[in-house]
Amino acid sequence: MNKVCASFLPTTRQEMDEKGWKEIDVLLVSGDAYVDHPSFGVACLGRGLEALGLKVGIASQPDVLEPAKGLASLREMGRPRLFIGISSGTVDSMINNYTANRKTRSDDMYSEGGRGGKRPDYASVVYSKLARQAFPDTPIIAGGVEPSLRRLAHYDYWQNRIRPSILLDLEVDFVVFGMGERPSRILMEQLGRLQGPVSRQDPGTQAAFEKLRQQRGFAYLTTREQARTLEPRLTLPGFEEVRDDKKKFAKAAYLTEFEASPFNGKRLVQYHGSKAVVVNPPSLPLSTAELDAIYELPFTKKQHPRYKERIPAADMIRFSVTGTRGCFGGCSFCAITLHQGRVVQSRSKESILKELGALPKLEEFKGIVTDIGGPTANMYGLKCKGPEIQSKCRKLSCVYPKVCPHLQSDHAPQIELLRQARKVPGIRKVFIASGLRYDLALADQKSGRAYLRELIAHHVGGHLKVAPEHLDFEVLKLMKKPGPELFEELADIFEKESAAAGKEQFLVPYFISGFPGSTHEKMEKIFGYMKARGWKLQQVQGFIPTPMTLATAMYWSAMDPATREPLFVAKEWKDKKIQQALLQPHKVHNREVLRQYRFHSKPSAKPRSGK
Repeated sequence: MNKVCASFLPTTRQEMDEKGWKEIDVLLVSGDAYVDHPSFGVACLGRGLEALGLKVGIASQPDVLEPAKGLASLREMGRPRLFIGISSGTVDSMINNYTANRKTRSDDMYSEGGRGGKRPDYASVVYSKLARQAFPDTPIIAGGVEPSLRRLAHYDYWQNRIRPSILLDLEVDFVVFGMGERPSRILMEQLGRLQGPVSRQDPGTQAAFEKLRQQRGFAYLTTREQARTLEPRLTLPGFEEVRDDKKKFAKAAYLTEFEASPFNGKRLVQYHGSKAVVVNPPSLPLSTAELDAIYELPFTKKQHPRYKERIPAADMIRFSVTGTRGCFGGCSFCAITLHQGRVVQSRSKESILKELGALPKLEEFKGIVTDIGGPTANMYGLKCKGPEIQSKCRKLSCVYPKVCPHLQSDHAPQIELLRQARKVPGIRKVFIASGLRYDLALADQKSGRAYLRELIAHHVGGHLKVAPEHLDFEVLKLMKKPGPELFEELADIFEKESAAAGKEQFLVPYFISGFPGSTHEKMEKIFGYMKARGWKLQQVQGFIPTPMTLATAMYWSAMDPATREPLFVAKEWKDKKIQQALLQPHKVHNREVLRQYRFHSKPSAKPRSGK
């Protein structure tokens, strides 16, 4: 092993030997190739555990087609002393492996060479069974996006049915949902005090497990009788109920979203026959100092040298900097609320500038920063005005139907951050690639326009990507997205500010086809709008029902979970094709679809405001 390998967490026995390790404390198993960058959850968690004094090994994409090889890769570094962590990778394995039309993807941005096939379907389940076979007596914890979004009974788009909680399929002791830093510290505190290799059957381990069952961010499987003794709790409709009754499924989905706040969310219990899934309240958000400490860990920001070919995702994010976590938006189709949370956490300006200052030292850096952001571009430094308000608030979105008056929405800190970022030695250009919440910027009467001017003049690489998602007011309400009049206002500002900066730049809008509640007639509004402006969308997103989101509940139940009002859902293949064709009529394969389609009305050139 050379010095380059020595700067990574070990992936083989040889790399352990080079570090002088006789054993590891924690083994992390991931469906992604190993990239030592904080945007990759397993790398971020591994570095965090390392900072707590633990010896951490990484097993990336173990071979499950040949179980003997898979077992050998998990056993190569020996039995971990404390626990095994399981993750499907950065995304849900089914979303990663299949298109919106349920066709197998040939590519995988998180694998070597960008080729698909390295990650099994339902990877968390497959890896947990492999790990249990390799080390039967070692505690196993599953985490990351896949188990987080499947922790309760959920609709699975790829099997077109309601599946039970993933806890019934996993061979694990706990699921950690949401971001893993706080739960991992708690795991270390409870299991790290035990002597020798931790055994699941040991009385000390069982005592530690009992304490973990009380902790935020943990979900586990128990008996119905034991769950009935838990107080306080909110009992959701059971698996058999939501499987057989779409109204109860919609109700359970709404209650889950309603209880997602870390400040007042309740412990959830859902019965599955004689068993019960217990989901404790979410972990509390990290402080600025805690977030800074994570991103200042010694990441190499490189893919492991074991790979001969490039990993596309590693190249995409290598020269980007994370500024925030979480999102105030609460969009019904987005999983961020259920994973990162609806409370935005921001790093300090000093920490971000320090990371920017280190980028010129990286190989291949040419002075271009690809992004400073997070789930959104412009929520840096924003927060609720007071903890008392936050502790009582039950709103599902801080920005819909309008920006909450209790949200501090001043964009001045973001403007100052961007101006200082441009002055960092060795930085030639800073782009902003994260999604812009233009409704939030437009609502900021104090500095929102100044932020947009700064963004458009200095941080757009010729194209500004924004996501109005739709132009019909009723569909936007279901999405919890701003009205089309705000998109029009942004388009006007973008044109004027680009001209003032002497730049030819283009606004690139993203729209979703097939969203629940979007009839063909409502899609025609986007068709007419694009035609009037002469825009040709190169990319559109076909709606994919992500487990546990409210939009997925709409798709399966064909009703609004909040009101129980019925919705049209484009489930048939022909309806999906029509809606996609209305967004991209210039595509050759869509022309015949539209020739056979009868428009409901003459599409208007301008969207209605919805007011």
